[in-house]
Amino acid sequence: MAAKKQALGRGLGALLHSMETENPEVDYDNSITASIAFIPISKIEANPHQPRKEFDDKAIEELSQSIKEQGVIVPITVTKGEKNNYILIAGERRLRASKHAGLTEIPAYIRIATKHEMMEMALVENIQRENLNAIEIALSLQALIESCNLTQEKMSEKIGKSRSSITNYLRLLKLPAAIQISIQEDKISMGHARALINLESEQEQLNIMSQIIDRELSVRQVEEMVSELKNPTPIKVKGGKKIKPLPISHIEFQNSLSDKLSTKIEIKRSQRGKGAITIEFSNDKDFERIISILEEK
Repeated sequence: MAAKKQALGRGLGALLHSMETENPEVDYDNSITASIAFIPISKIEANPHQPRKEFDDKAIEELSQSIKEQGVIVPITVTKGEKNNYILIAGERRLRASKHAGLTEIPAYIRIATKHEMMEMALVENIQRENLNAIEIALSLQALIESCNLTQEKMSEKIGKSRSSITNYLRLLKLPAAIQISIQEDKISMGHARALINLESEQEQLNIMSQIIDRELSVRQVEEMVSELKNPTPIKVKGGKKIKPLPISHIEFQNSLSDKLSTKIEIKRSQRGKGAITIEFSNDKDFERIISILEEK
């Protein structure tokens, strides 16, 4: 049975190279893929690097019904194990649904892959193809950085997300565990969480999180609360005029740039939107360090 082609995500397609072939063409030096085949489901083991730990039973049931009617449209991806078995790289939802549908074998891309490549492909496939919550995405991105030795720039190219988007996800991991759990349980949104990140006090973050849940606050309401906490009273300038607190987007950028450059950043903004960004440095060496970061492509 010929497998129906389906467009792959940019990053995953690059990682899998030219796997849509029925003739084995294995290059062991470069770990390029082999072929498509039907393999026994009983011989497939879960990928130890799978970032998703929980699966929606209802979604699996719906996919199972689709598989009963149409079969598995997109093959899963596996690599050969050491015990006459296969290790799953990508497609755990399809595998689970196929088991639920009563299938005994499943179409699969059989790939020659190192442990490093297995982790990288599993993480990229999940980020692109699954409805992961924001914390699962953040953890996957962090794993790619730490385990696969990828810079944010390289990761941006692989998964098709902007560098700023990657930074925003990674910053979620700085939040208290209780807030991260609330994101995973869909009690608060990523927009709520991004506003909370801008508070330095963990207790204030937790207090507002409780209000978000109890009062069903919008992201805009939370941004205003955070802005008020960071700038409780308007600053009076000459002539008795008052300067409004910085918009939440400016605060986010200020904190993000401060994290990136490891130094204090100050943003001043007039009511008309005109302003200045001040970057502090301690000496000439520190100045050169900051410039080198800013000049990175």
